[in-house]
Amino acid sequence: MPRWESDAQGRLERAALELFETQGFERTSVAQIAGAAGLKERSFYRYFPDKREVLFAGDEIETHLVAQVEAADPALTPIEAVLTALRTAEEIFRPREFLLRRVRVIAANPALAERDLIKLADIADALARALERRGVEPGKARFIIDVVLAIHRRATSRWLTDPDASLSQLITQAADELREVVTLPAPTAS
Repeated sequence: MPRWESDAQGRLERAALELFETQGFERTSVAQIAGAAGLKERSFYRYFPDKREVLFAGDEIETHLVAQVEAADPALTPIEAVLTALRTAEEIFRPREFLLRRVRVIAANPALAERDLIKLADIADALARALERRGVEPGKARFIIDVVLAIHRRATSRWLTDPDASLSQLITQAADELREVVTLPAPTAS
């Protein structure tokens, strides 16, 4: 009798990533993913509604970031509250190598790239609502989130390629770079 192995969801995620890399997303079936993880196909559907979702499972990041924004010091500006939350994201990220592989698989498949954008939009909406609960006007909250996501994209792309980098420090660096490029000189008298 086979020994029961824990972390079925993680095994499915890892198996899917491996299969997507070796044979492509379109040529990989749910049955193949489940088999590679040592599970039955119906077990796959306990964790994921379809094979596309296997790379986007769970709301851990969204839940974590929203909780961090809501718990942020009320004295922080809205943008600093969100940046502070993002600086803690590394605590719950998967290993960097898994994320790098995931990025490559997503980039190679339009359906996955579309799902990635939808997931990011869902997180942005949740963060905007968290800012609104802190008293930020909805339009301004959305603008702040859009700016912070640009900072996060810059920092994350660097973090994924630099094994010695700290995501928190890279977020601070990207925010500082943004401050430099948006600081406008005082108008000159004409």
